[in-house]
Amino acid sequence: MLPRVAADLTLILHLAFIAFALLGALLALRWRWIPWFQLPAAAWGIYVEASGRLCPLTDIENHFRRLAGQGGYAEGFVERYLLPIIYPAGLTRDIQFILAAAVVMTNLVIYGFIFLRRSRRARLHPGV
Repeated sequence: MLPRVAADLTLILHLAFIAFALLGALLALRWRWIPWFQLPAAAWGIYVEASGRLCPLTDIENHFRRLAGQGGYAEGFVERYLLPIIYPAGLTRDIQFILAAAVVMTNLVIYGFIFLRRSRRARLHPGV
């Protein structure tokens, strides 16, 4: 039971990391320190997708699944609803490059917006 819970928690962590790498820049609208963590996460996500490597979280999850005696994914909530998001059927190298480009573009747009917003605020309110 414990290895299965560990595998499920690893999967949830994996999904959270993917969401943070893709959309975590939105948190920088509120907290200025977020880019120090989000940009490396985005860079890692881009690298993993562009290089075709597996994220270490995938290996960790699979390790726990094997310890739990699971050859595949049982139809629990986590497996049914989260796995297809992280491991879509038909994932190819071309799709991985598109995913990497989506991470780049999403972050460029969000950080561009933040930069323009802060630049405008600095011009309108010098010294604040």
